Amino acid sequence: MDNPEVPPDNNQAERSLRLAVTKRKVSGGSRSMERFQHTANLLTVVQTCRRQGRSVIDFFAQAIIADSNNYQSRPSLLPQY
Repeated sequence: MDNPEVPPDNNQAERSLRLAVTKRKVSGGSRSMERFQHTANLLTVVQTCRRQGRSVIDFFAQAIIADSNNYQSRPSLLPQY
């Protein structure tokens, strides 16, 4: 309440969940907890890339290439400081 940089509402958090809620409604949900976790992980990557202004397709392409070539260095979602 005292920090003017922190918004007084949680609209951004609610907007971030919108993709997951829409996907759940359209697909009818997950049939297993394992599938639910995979979907949540993928949607987390998508939303994080969007928030960082990064290409989701480029991120997944880099991750697949790194995995298929057994590279030690894989793309990261952590911001570079």
